[in-house]
Amino acid sequence: MKPTFSSLLLKIEFLIVTLASCAGGSIYAQPPGSSLLSPGPVRPGGLDYRTEVPQGYLEVYSATDEFDDGGVPYYPHSSYAIYTLDGKLVKTVANHVSNSDETPDLVSLPVGPYLIEAQSEKEGFLRVHILIRAGARTALNLEGERTDTQRQLAKVRHSRHLAKR
Repeated sequence: MKPTFSSLLLKIEFLIVTLASCAGGSIYAQPPGSSLLSPGPVRPGGLDYRTEVPQGYLEVYSATDEFDDGGVPYYPHSSYAIYTLDGKLVKTVANHVSNSDETPDLVSLPVGPYLIEAQSEKEGFLRVHILIRAGARTALNLEGERTDTQRQLAKVRHSRHLAKR
C-alpha cells in the first residue's frame, strides 16, 4: 500500500512538531516591552497579600436530626444559612459531612457581622446576630445557656416573627 500525499504531510508535520518541542523547550508568549528575565512579582497562588481579607471561623450547634444506620442512631446537626446584615445570602451550610457525622462544620468567613438563621431544638427557627473576629473561632450553641456577652450580641427572633417577614 502506497502512502497518500496527505498522510505523508501529516507524518512530516508530526516530526517537525516533535523535534521543535524537544529542541526548543517551552514557548513563552509575552507582551511587547517585557522581558522573560524579569517577570515581575510572583506570589504563590496569585494572592495579593496586601488586599487579602482577614478570616475567622464559625461553628453552629444547631438542632439535630435523627438518622438510623442499621439500628445505630446518629444525630447530625441541621443545616443553617449565613446572611449579611442587609439580608444577602452568603452561604448555606449543611453542617455535617454525612448522616453519621455528629460534629458541626467549621466554616471560614471574612471578618465582620453576620446574621445566622438556624433551627433550635427548644425554640424553632431563630435568627442570631454574630460577629466574626480575625483568627478566632465563634461557637454558636443554640441549645445551651448563653453568657451575658452572648445575650448582648445575640438578637434572637422566634419563628413566629420570621413568618411575618
